[in-house]
Amino acid sequence: MKFDDTSEGLGLRGLQVAPAQAFGAVRLVPLLKEHVHEDLRLGTLEFKDRRPHAVGLRGHADAPTVAYCSYIPHAYVLRWSSDGAAVAARGAALTDKQLGLREVGGVRVLHRMVRQEEPGALRFLPLHLSMEGFLSLHFGGPDVAWSEYSRQALSHGLSPRRESAVLGSYVHGLEDAVRMFEIHERQVGALVFVADALAAMVVFPHPDDYRALHRSLVRDFFGELVYQYAILYDDVPAHRVAVREAEISDLADLRAAVARARADWTAFTADMAAGVLRETLRWKTVHRTGPFRLRRFMSALRPDEDNHIGEAIVRDSGELEYCKTFRLSAAQVRRAYLLEKLAQHHWDLTRTAEALGVEVPALLVRLRNAGFGYLLKEHVLKDLPSGTV
Repeated sequence: MKFDDTSEGLGLRGLQVAPAQAFGAVRLVPLLKEHVHEDLRLGTLEFKDRRPHAVGLRGHADAPTVAYCSYIPHAYVLRWSSDGAAVAARGAALTDKQLGLREVGGVRVLHRMVRQEEPGALRFLPLHLSMEGFLSLHFGGPDVAWSEYSRQALSHGLSPRRESAVLGSYVHGLEDAVRMFEIHERQVGALVFVADALAAMVVFPHPDDYRALHRSLVRDFFGELVYQYAILYDDVPAHRVAVREAEISDLADLRAAVARARADWTAFTADMAAGVLRETLRWKTVHRTGPFRLRRFMSALRPDEDNHIGEAIVRDSGELEYCKTFRLSAAQVRRAYLLEKLAQHHWDLTRTAEALGVEVPALLVRLRNAGFGYLLKEHVLKDLPSGTV
Protein backbone atom coordinates (compact mmCIF):
# COMPACT_ATOMS: atom_id res chain seq x y z
CA MET A 1 0.00 0.00 0.00
CA LYS A 2 1.46 3.34 -1.04
CA PHE A 3 0.57 6.43 0.92
CA ASP A 4 -0.23 9.98 -0.13
CA ASP A 5 2.20 12.73 0.74
CA THR A 6 0.01 13.92 3.62
CA SER A 7 0.77 12.92 7.21
CA GLU A 8 -1.62 14.24 9.82
CA GLY A 9 -3.64 13.24 12.85
CA LEU A 10 -7.28 12.23 12.72
CA GLY A 11 -8.68 14.85 15.08
CA LEU A 12 -12.32 15.55 15.91
CA ARG A 13 -13.07 18.51 13.66
CA GLY A 14 -16.81 19.17 13.60
CA LEU A 15 -17.43 16.84 16.56
CA GLN A 16 -18.06 17.38 20.27
CA VAL A 17 -17.19 14.98 23.09
CA ALA A 18 -20.00 14.07 25.52
CA PRO A 19 -19.61 12.45 28.97
CA ALA A 20 -18.72 8.76 28.80
CA GLN A 21 -20.92 5.85 29.77
CA ALA A 22 -19.28 2.79 31.32
CA PHE A 23 -20.36 -0.82 31.73
CA GLY A 24 -17.86 -3.29 33.10
CA ALA A 25 -14.60 -2.79 31.25
CA VAL A 26 -16.29 -1.00 28.34
CA ARG A 27 -16.38 2.78 28.22
CA LEU A 28 -18.20 4.47 25.33
CA VAL A 29 -17.62 8.18 24.74
CA PRO A 30 -20.39 9.69 22.57
CA LEU A 31 -19.36 11.99 19.73
CA LEU A 32 -21.89 14.68 18.81
CA LYS A 33 -22.08 16.61 15.55
CA GLU A 34 -21.88 20.39 15.84
CA HIS A 35 -23.60 21.04 12.49
CA VAL A 36 -25.53 18.21 10.85
CA HIS A 37 -25.34 18.14 7.04
CA GLU A 38 -27.97 16.42 4.93
CA ASP A 39 -25.93 15.90 1.74
CA LEU A 40 -24.15 12.69 2.83
CA ARG A 41 -25.86 9.59 4.18
CA LEU A 42 -24.73 6.07 4.95
CA GLY A 43 -26.88 2.95 4.75
CA THR A 44 -26.11 -0.71 5.29
CA LEU A 45 -26.53 -3.68 3.00
CA GLU A 46 -26.87 -6.94 4.91
CA PHE A 47 -25.35 -10.19 3.65
CA LYS A 48 -27.84 -12.79 4.82
CA ASP A 49 -25.56 -15.80 5.21
CA ARG A 50 -22.44 -16.41 7.29
CA ARG A 51 -20.35 -17.90 4.52
CA PRO A 52 -16.96 -16.29 3.88
CA HIS A 53 -16.69 -13.72 1.15
CA ALA A 54 -13.86 -13.21 -1.29
CA VAL A 55 -13.20 -9.80 -2.80
CA GLY A 56 -11.52 -9.59 -6.17
CA LEU A 57 -9.02 -6.76 -5.99
CA ARG A 58 -7.67 -6.93 -9.53
CA GLY A 59 -9.04 -8.31 -12.77
CA HIS A 60 -12.43 -10.00 -13.02
CA ALA A 61 -14.34 -10.96 -9.89
CA ASP A 62 -14.48 -14.64 -10.95
CA ALA A 63 -10.73 -14.90 -11.44
CA PRO A 64 -8.94 -12.13 -9.56
CA THR A 65 -5.17 -12.02 -9.57
CA VAL A 66 -5.36 -10.96 -5.90
CA ALA A 67 -8.20 -11.82 -3.52
CA TYR A 68 -9.10 -10.81 0.03
CA CYS A 69 -11.05 -13.44 2.00
CA SER A 70 -12.94 -12.88 5.23
CA TYR A 71 -16.27 -13.12 7.00
CA ILE A 72 -18.07 -9.94 5.88
CA PRO A 73 -21.48 -9.37 7.54
CA HIS A 74 -22.48 -6.29 5.57
CA ALA A 75 -21.45 -3.51 3.22
CA TYR A 76 -22.03 0.22 3.53
CA VAL A 77 -23.69 2.21 0.80
CA LEU A 78 -22.76 5.87 0.75
CA ARG A 79 -25.10 8.35 -0.95
CA TRP A 80 -24.26 11.99 -1.53
CA SER A 81 -25.16 15.11 -3.46
CA SER A 82 -22.57 17.49 -4.83
CA ASP A 83 -24.79 20.58 -4.54
CA GLY A 84 -25.62 20.22 -0.86
CA ALA A 85 -29.15 18.89 -1.46
CA ALA A 86 -30.53 16.43 1.08
CA VAL A 87 -30.26 12.71 0.33
CA ALA A 88 -31.75 9.64 1.99
CA ALA A 89 -29.90 6.49 3.09
CA ARG A 90 -31.20 3.56 1.03
CA GLY A 91 -28.47 0.94 1.21
CA ALA A 92 -30.71 -2.13 0.99
CA ALA A 93 -32.07 -1.08 -2.40
CA LEU A 94 -29.11 -2.61 -4.24
CA THR A 95 -29.54 -6.11 -5.65
CA ASP A 96 -26.91 -8.87 -5.86
CA LYS A 97 -26.65 -8.22 -9.59
CA GLN A 98 -26.00 -4.51 -9.03
CA LEU A 99 -23.37 -5.42 -6.47
CA GLY A 100 -21.60 -7.82 -8.80
CA LEU A 101 -22.12 -10.46 -6.10
CA ARG A 102 -21.59 -14.02 -7.36
CA GLU A 103 -20.98 -17.47 -5.96
CA VAL A 104 -17.88 -19.43 -6.90
CA GLY A 105 -17.20 -22.82 -5.29
CA GLY A 106 -19.43 -22.07 -2.29
CA VAL A 107 -17.78 -18.70 -1.62
CA ARG A 108 -19.61 -15.46 -2.34
CA VAL A 109 -17.42 -13.21 -4.49
CA LEU A 110 -17.59 -9.42 -4.50
CA HIS A 111 -15.97 -7.20 -7.08
CA ARG A 112 -13.65 -4.68 -5.40
CA MET A 113 -13.55 -3.16 -1.93
CA VAL A 114 -14.95 0.14 -3.20
CA ARG A 115 -17.29 0.38 -6.15
CA GLN A 116 -19.61 3.06 -7.48
CA GLU A 117 -22.77 1.06 -8.04
CA GLU A 118 -24.88 3.86 -9.52
CA PRO A 119 -24.68 7.66 -9.81
CA GLY A 120 -24.46 9.14 -6.33
CA ALA A 121 -24.00 5.76 -4.59
CA LEU A 122 -20.75 4.15 -3.47
CA ARG A 123 -20.52 0.67 -1.96
CA PHE A 124 -17.58 -0.21 0.31
CA LEU A 125 -16.74 -2.81 2.94
CA PRO A 126 -16.26 -1.22 6.38
CA LEU A 127 -12.97 -2.01 8.16
CA HIS A 128 -12.11 -4.58 5.49
CA LEU A 129 -11.07 -1.63 3.34
CA SER A 130 -8.41 -0.67 5.90
CA MET A 131 -7.43 -4.26 6.75
CA GLU A 132 -6.87 -5.04 3.08
CA GLY A 133 -4.57 -2.01 2.89
CA PHE A 134 -2.65 -3.29 5.92
CA LEU A 135 -2.31 -6.77 4.42
CA SER A 136 -1.09 -5.32 1.13
CA LEU A 137 1.76 -3.49 2.87
CA HIS A 138 4.87 -4.57 0.91
CA PHE A 139 2.84 -7.56 -0.27
CA GLY A 140 5.03 -7.97 -3.37
CA GLY A 141 7.98 -9.15 -1.31
CA PRO A 142 11.66 -8.78 -2.28
CA ASP A 143 12.32 -6.38 -5.14
CA VAL A 144 15.83 -7.78 -5.60
CA ALA A 145 16.60 -11.48 -6.15
CA TRP A 146 18.73 -11.85 -3.01
CA SER A 147 20.16 -15.34 -2.59
CA GLU A 148 18.66 -15.83 0.90
CA TYR A 149 15.03 -15.70 -0.25
CA SER A 150 13.01 -18.71 -1.34
CA ARG A 151 11.68 -19.16 -4.85
CA GLN A 152 8.16 -18.71 -3.49
CA ALA A 153 9.06 -15.33 -1.98
CA LEU A 154 10.66 -14.11 -5.19
CA SER A 155 7.78 -15.35 -7.35
CA HIS A 156 4.72 -14.67 -5.21
CA GLY A 157 5.81 -12.25 -2.49
CA LEU A 158 3.94 -12.54 0.80
CA SER A 159 1.02 -14.47 -0.67
CA PRO A 160 -0.82 -15.57 1.34
CA ARG A 161 -0.65 -13.12 4.23
CA ARG A 162 -3.04 -13.57 7.15
CA GLU A 163 -4.10 -11.58 10.19
CA SER A 164 -6.69 -12.49 12.80
CA ALA A 165 -9.38 -10.47 14.56
CA VAL A 166 -12.29 -11.03 16.94
CA LEU A 167 -15.94 -10.30 16.19
CA GLY A 168 -17.33 -7.62 18.50
CA SER A 169 -19.96 -9.97 19.89
CA TYR A 170 -17.10 -11.97 21.48
CA VAL A 171 -15.65 -8.94 23.30
CA HIS A 172 -16.96 -9.45 26.83
CA GLY A 173 -19.44 -6.77 27.86
CA LEU A 174 -19.54 -4.92 24.53
CA GLU A 175 -22.88 -6.24 23.35
CA ASP A 176 -24.53 -5.41 26.69
CA ALA A 177 -22.98 -1.94 26.71
CA VAL A 178 -24.16 -1.17 23.18
CA ARG A 179 -27.66 -2.39 24.03
CA MET A 180 -28.02 -0.37 27.25
CA PHE A 181 -26.21 2.90 26.61
CA GLU A 182 -28.16 6.06 25.90
CA ILE A 183 -27.93 7.60 22.42
CA HIS A 184 -27.71 11.39 22.42
CA GLU A 185 -29.83 13.57 20.15
CA ARG A 186 -26.96 14.72 17.92
CA GLN A 187 -24.77 11.64 18.37
CA VAL A 188 -23.02 10.45 15.23
CA GLY A 189 -20.29 8.28 16.70
CA ALA A 190 -18.41 6.96 19.69
CA LEU A 191 -14.94 6.29 21.02
CA VAL A 192 -14.89 2.72 22.31
CA PHE A 193 -12.51 1.98 25.19
CA VAL A 194 -11.94 -1.43 26.75
CA ALA A 195 -10.06 -1.28 30.07
CA ASP A 196 -9.41 2.35 29.08
CA ALA A 197 -7.45 1.30 26.00
CA LEU A 198 -8.85 2.74 22.78
CA ALA A 199 -10.44 -0.17 20.93
CA ALA A 200 -12.14 1.71 18.10
CA MET A 201 -13.45 5.02 16.88
CA VAL A 202 -16.74 5.05 14.99
CA VAL A 203 -18.29 8.05 13.21
CA PHE A 204 -21.23 8.23 10.79
CA PRO A 205 -22.39 11.20 8.68
CA HIS A 206 -25.82 11.75 10.26
CA PRO A 207 -27.47 11.09 13.66
CA ASP A 208 -30.13 8.95 11.95
CA ASP A 209 -27.37 6.82 10.40
CA TYR A 210 -25.80 6.32 13.82
CA ARG A 211 -29.10 5.28 15.39
CA ALA A 212 -29.67 2.76 12.61
CA LEU A 213 -26.12 1.37 12.85
CA HIS A 214 -25.41 1.73 16.58
CA ARG A 215 -25.90 -1.96 17.34
CA SER A 216 -23.90 -3.03 14.28
CA LEU A 217 -20.80 -2.23 16.36
CA VAL A 218 -20.88 -5.80 17.68
CA ARG A 219 -20.44 -7.06 14.10
CA ASP A 220 -17.25 -5.09 13.60
CA PHE A 221 -13.98 -6.86 14.29
CA PHE A 222 -11.55 -5.97 17.06
CA GLY A 223 -7.92 -6.73 17.86
CA GLU A 224 -6.69 -9.57 20.03
CA LEU A 225 -5.54 -7.16 22.75
CA VAL A 226 -9.04 -5.71 23.07
CA TYR A 227 -10.50 -9.21 23.47
CA GLN A 228 -7.97 -10.05 26.20
CA TYR A 229 -8.51 -6.78 28.07
CA ALA A 230 -12.26 -7.39 28.17
CA ILE A 231 -11.63 -10.73 29.88
CA LEU A 232 -8.94 -9.55 32.29
CA TYR A 233 -10.59 -6.38 33.61
CA ASP A 234 -13.95 -6.28 35.36
CA ASP A 235 -14.57 -2.53 35.31
CA VAL A 236 -13.05 0.89 34.75
CA PRO A 237 -12.81 3.80 37.21
CA ALA A 238 -15.39 6.57 36.92
CA HIS A 239 -14.26 9.96 35.66
CA ARG A 240 -16.35 12.65 37.34
CA VAL A 241 -16.25 16.37 36.77
CA ALA A 242 -17.08 18.43 39.85
CA VAL A 243 -18.89 21.76 39.78
CA ARG A 244 -18.25 23.57 43.07
CA GLU A 245 -21.42 25.12 44.41
CA ALA A 246 -19.49 27.88 46.19
CA GLU A 247 -18.22 29.19 42.84
CA ILE A 248 -21.73 29.54 41.34
CA SER A 249 -23.58 32.77 42.02
CA ASP A 250 -25.47 33.35 38.76
CA LEU A 251 -26.17 31.83 35.34
CA ALA A 252 -22.94 33.21 33.88
CA ASP A 253 -20.93 31.33 36.52
CA LEU A 254 -22.91 28.17 35.82
CA ARG A 255 -22.29 28.47 32.06
CA ALA A 256 -18.58 28.97 32.71
CA ALA A 257 -18.48 25.91 35.00
CA VAL A 258 -20.24 23.76 32.39
CA ALA A 259 -17.82 24.98 29.71
CA ARG A 260 -14.87 24.04 31.96
CA ALA A 261 -16.40 20.62 32.59
CA ARG A 262 -16.82 20.00 28.86
CA ALA A 263 -13.24 21.10 28.20
CA ASP A 264 -12.08 18.72 30.93
CA TRP A 265 -14.00 15.86 29.34
CA THR A 266 -12.51 16.64 25.93
CA ALA A 267 -8.96 16.81 27.30
CA PHE A 268 -9.43 13.57 29.26
CA THR A 269 -10.76 11.79 26.19
CA ALA A 270 -8.05 13.18 23.91
CA ASP A 271 -5.37 11.91 26.29
CA MET A 272 -6.90 8.43 26.28
CA ALA A 273 -7.21 8.39 22.49
CA ALA A 274 -3.94 10.15 21.70
CA GLY A 275 -2.75 7.27 19.49
CA VAL A 276 -5.38 8.12 16.86
CA LEU A 277 -6.35 11.73 17.53
CA ARG A 278 -2.94 13.30 18.03
CA GLU A 279 -0.32 11.05 16.48
CA THR A 280 0.72 11.45 12.86
CA LEU A 281 -1.04 9.01 10.54
CA ARG A 282 -0.18 8.04 6.99
CA TRP A 283 -3.06 8.43 4.55
CA LYS A 284 -4.10 7.07 1.17
CA THR A 285 -7.05 8.45 -0.79
CA VAL A 286 -9.12 5.55 -2.12
CA HIS A 287 -11.99 7.40 -3.79
CA ARG A 288 -12.96 11.02 -4.33
CA THR A 289 -16.34 12.37 -5.31
CA GLY A 290 -17.63 15.91 -5.02
CA PRO A 291 -16.43 17.49 -1.76
CA PHE A 292 -15.73 14.10 -0.09
CA ARG A 293 -12.66 11.88 0.07
CA LEU A 294 -12.73 8.25 1.19
CA ARG A 295 -9.31 7.57 2.70
CA ARG A 296 -7.62 4.84 4.67
CA PHE A 297 -4.82 5.40 7.12
CA MET A 298 -2.25 3.67 9.29
CA SER A 299 -0.15 4.66 12.30
CA ALA A 300 3.60 5.13 12.01
CA LEU A 301 4.14 1.54 13.27
CA ARG A 302 6.19 2.28 16.35
CA PRO A 303 6.47 -1.02 18.27
CA ASP A 304 6.47 0.67 21.70
CA GLU A 305 3.26 2.69 21.07
CA ASP A 306 -0.42 2.14 20.29
CA ASN A 307 -1.01 1.62 16.59
CA HIS A 308 -4.22 1.76 14.59
CA ILE A 309 -5.45 1.35 11.05
CA GLY A 310 -8.72 2.69 9.73
CA GLU A 311 -10.70 4.52 7.10
CA ALA A 312 -12.40 7.89 7.00
CA ILE A 313 -14.53 10.12 4.81
CA VAL A 314 -13.35 13.71 5.08
CA ARG A 315 -15.13 16.76 3.69
CA ASP A 316 -13.01 19.33 1.85
CA SER A 317 -13.52 21.65 4.82
CA GLY A 318 -11.72 19.08 7.00
CA GLU A 319 -14.83 17.85 8.82
CA LEU A 320 -14.82 14.16 9.64
CA GLU A 321 -17.97 12.54 8.20
CA TYR A 322 -17.23 8.83 8.63
CA CYS A 323 -14.56 6.86 10.44
CA LYS A 324 -13.80 3.36 11.67
CA THR A 325 -10.57 2.26 13.28
CA PHE A 326 -8.95 -1.02 14.32
CA ARG A 327 -6.32 -1.35 17.06
CA LEU A 328 -3.39 -3.49 15.96
CA SER A 329 -1.94 -6.06 18.34
CA ALA A 330 1.73 -5.97 19.31
CA ALA A 331 2.38 -9.02 17.10
CA GLN A 332 0.69 -7.38 14.11
CA VAL A 333 2.78 -4.24 14.61
CA ARG A 334 5.98 -6.28 14.84
CA ARG A 335 5.19 -8.03 11.56
CA ALA A 336 4.41 -4.82 9.72
CA TYR A 337 7.43 -3.08 11.25
CA LEU A 338 9.77 -5.82 10.02
CA LEU A 339 8.30 -5.61 6.52
CA GLU A 340 8.73 -1.85 6.44
CA LYS A 341 12.35 -2.07 7.54
CA LEU A 342 13.08 -4.74 4.93
CA ALA A 343 11.43 -2.69 2.19
CA GLN A 344 13.29 0.48 3.25
CA HIS A 345 16.55 -1.38 2.78
CA HIS A 346 15.55 -3.16 -0.44
CA TRP A 347 15.17 -6.48 1.42
CA ASP A 348 18.91 -6.65 2.09
CA LEU A 349 19.19 -8.65 5.34
CA THR A 350 22.57 -7.21 6.33
CA ARG A 351 21.51 -3.57 5.92
CA THR A 352 18.18 -4.22 7.65
CA ALA A 353 19.88 -5.89 10.60
CA GLU A 354 22.25 -2.92 10.95
CA ALA A 355 19.29 -0.50 10.92
CA LEU A 356 17.63 -2.52 13.70
CA GLY A 357 20.85 -2.70 15.72
CA VAL A 358 21.06 -6.51 15.65
CA GLU A 359 23.08 -9.23 13.95
CA VAL A 360 21.70 -10.99 10.87
CA PRO A 361 20.95 -14.27 12.76
CA ALA A 362 18.84 -12.31 15.24
CA LEU A 363 16.92 -10.69 12.37
CA LEU A 364 16.33 -14.14 10.83
CA VAL A 365 14.94 -15.38 14.16
CA ARG A 366 12.59 -12.39 14.27
CA LEU A 367 11.37 -13.11 10.76
CA ARG A 368 10.79 -16.76 11.54
CA ASN A 369 8.97 -16.01 14.81
CA ALA A 370 6.81 -13.43 13.05
CA GLY A 371 5.59 -16.08 10.61
CA PHE A 372 7.77 -15.03 7.68
CA GLY A 373 10.04 -18.06 7.69
CA TYR A 374 8.58 -19.17 4.35
CA LEU A 375 10.25 -16.16 2.72
CA LEU A 376 13.71 -17.61 3.38
CA LYS A 377 15.50 -20.62 1.94
CA GLU A 378 15.68 -23.68 4.17
CA HIS A 379 19.45 -23.64 4.58
CA VAL A 380 19.30 -20.04 5.85
CA LEU A 381 16.99 -21.08 8.71
CA LYS A 382 18.29 -24.52 9.68
CA ASP A 383 21.10 -23.41 12.03
CA LEU A 384 19.09 -20.75 13.88
CA PRO A 385 18.41 -21.12 17.62
CA SER A 386 14.91 -22.12 18.63
CA GLY A 387 14.34 -19.25 21.09
CA THR A 388 13.09 -15.72 20.53
CA VAL A 389 15.05 -12.51 20.05
